[in-house]
Order: sequence, then C-alpha cells, then structure tokens
Amino acid sequence: MVELPVRVVVQPSPIRCFKDEEYIAHGITLQEDLSDCDVLLGIKEVPVDWLMAGKTYLFFSHTMKKQPHNRHLLQAILEKNIRLIDYEALTNERGERLIAFGFYAGIVGAHNALWTWGQRTGQFSLPRLCDSHDYAEVLAAYEKMTFPPLRIVLTGTGRVATGAAKNLLDMGIRQVTAQEFLTQDFSEAVFAQIAAQDYAAHRDKPGFFDKKHFYAHGEEYVSAFAPYYRRADIFINGIFYDKKAPMFFSVEEMRQPDFRIKVIADITCDIMPDSSVPSTIRASKITAPVYGFAPQSGQETAPYQPESIDVMAIDNLPSELPRDASAFFGRQLLEKVLPQLLHGRDSDAIRRGMIAENGRLTPAFKYLTDYVAIHV
Repeated sequence: MVELPVRVVVQPSPIRCFKDEEYIAHGITLQEDLSDCDVLLGIKEVPVDWLMAGKTYLFFSHTMKKQPHNRHLLQAILEKNIRLIDYEALTNERGERLIAFGFYAGIVGAHNALWTWGQRTGQFSLPRLCDSHDYAEVLAAYEKMTFPPLRIVLTGTGRVATGAAKNLLDMGIRQVTAQEFLTQDFSEAVFAQIAAQDYAAHRDKPGFFDKKHFYAHGEEYVSAFAPYYRRADIFINGIFYDKKAPMFFSVEEMRQPDFRIKVIADITCDIMPDSSVPSTIRASKITAPVYGFAPQSGQETAPYQPESIDVMAIDNLPSELPRDASAFFGRQLLEKVLPQLLHGRDSDAIRRGMIAENGRLTPAFKYLTDYVAIHV
C-alpha cells in the first residue's frame, strides 16, 4: 500500500466500471464540485467547458502530434493558465514512459485478433472481452479452447507487444522463433514475435541493422516483412511507428496471390497515410470492432467477405477490460507519478511531462506554437 500525504475525492459517475458504491465502501469521498482540488486526474481529454482555471490537470491530451481535433483544448488550457501534465510525455531519464495502458491494449488486441478469425471462419468462438467481468473470467474460457493450426506473426517488443504475447500464451498458443516460423510446418497454433531487425533492412547495406540508426534514419530502410506475410494467417501489429520508416507492405503486395494474411489486428492503430499498415484506413469501435478491406479496390467492405482482409483497429482497446486496465494504470500512477508530483518543481519527470504552465508552452513543447496559434 502506497501512502501519500494527499486528500483524495472522486467525482460521481453512472458509467464508470468501478461504481460509486465501491469507492464509498473504501472510505473515499464522492464530490461533484472539484473546485477545491489542486490536482485533477483523468484519462481522456477534458471537455473544454469543464476546464477550471489555475488548476493542475493530468490526462492524455492527444495534442503532442498536433491533432487538429484537440487544438481548441490546448488553446483553452493556455488561456486558463492551467498546468497540463500529459501521461504520454511522462518519461524517465532514458526517455521511457512511466505510465501507459499499452500492456492491456496488447492483451485485448491479441484476443480480438483470434476472436475475429473465429467470426470469419466459424472454426471456434471466443467471448468478447467487453462482455466479461474481468480477465480472470476469460482465462477460464481459454482452458476449454482448442485452436486450429493457425500461424500468427506479432510485431514489436514494447509494452503493447508484451501484452499481446502474454495473451497468446494464456490462450495456450505456442511461441516459436522467427526462423522456425518461416521454415517449419506445425500441427498446432503458433506465433512468432518479431523485432525491427526481423522486418526491416537497410536499403544499401545488406546484413546491416543498428536499432538506434533505424529509429533515427528510418527512411534509409525497406521492409523485410514479405516472408512473414507469405506464412501468416493473422498479423498482430504492436510497434511504435515513425512515418520515416517503411510500411510493412503495400496495397499492391496485398493483391498478390502469396499474401496469406486474412486478419490484421492493428493495435498501433495509426491511420493512413501515416500508418505502417495500409489497410488501416480508419479506427474501428468496440461496438463494431472489425471492417473489411478489399486490396483490389483499396476500399472498405463489410467484414468477413472472401475477397477482403479483416481489420481490427480499435483505438481504445483497454476499455474492453476496464477493471483490470484501471487497476493496472492506478498502480503505475501511485508508484511512479504521484510521488514525483509531490516533489513539485524539483521533479525532472514532471517537468518532462508538462506541456503548459502559466499560460505558456513549456520549452520542450514550443514546437506546438504554430498549432495553438491557428484559430478556427
């Protein structure tokens, strides 16, 4: 138990996964008016009309990439002299994020990949995570499952991919090496988790790969993913994508007879044209998780069509396991962020995560000046 010298109140909500009564049972005060609070913690963007001047807010603002739909939000934060600390910008001295939902995005994304295959083929049926009480309930369902000999390729090595790999292992799917995946046949469902050196190659230097160089100069690399799309039934994408780097494959490649993949679970969910996967033309929703993509036309179709590839690209995957994901996020917040916040201006981590203060952008986020200067 982490004890901090703070008073915590919770704003009532009829739609939260943890009910008001659960907070009351733990002795936490419910309070609609938060004007006496110094720090306000949330997850999603705060509606502009709800912002209170002079406060400190922590939430995912989705402004760091100059997202047009949140320009007015950041403008209002500056106008109201709000100190904005964005979870996405909270990092340690090595640039690694302190707090994120990526692990649970991976768990849900991998589950949905297999759920989509079951819906497409009728070979098996999995429950929706959003209809389950928690992950423990789903684990019990996995024990009764038998999967056909599917071949799954998972990209990435970070939080998202780690969560996805855990889910596949929890399902009882065997992990194999990249080499085994490409050269051997299997009578059971298997997956290979591959890293950048497996799916990218330097354009002019055969056999050369340096991770730091790849991240800094992605434009010098080409995709080496073709051997995997020729062998995989399902592709789960869990990388962080920089648009300087190559896409995994082109739409033209998707039209070729040797493109075997029929289900793409794009957990990264970067939308075209700034996407590592050309079939991710929009995000899907928890209520409608899958759409089809027809390579021949390059257009969206209804899901589960013979001529189409099914795309699962939900952009708020952890919301399908809200209790587990919230508890996980809360532990990170208590252990890694709130102690730093209590250090105030002495905390390097908080300074790195601060986008705005006293009506101005902080030095690290001055690049957003033109973004907030535009009035629409």
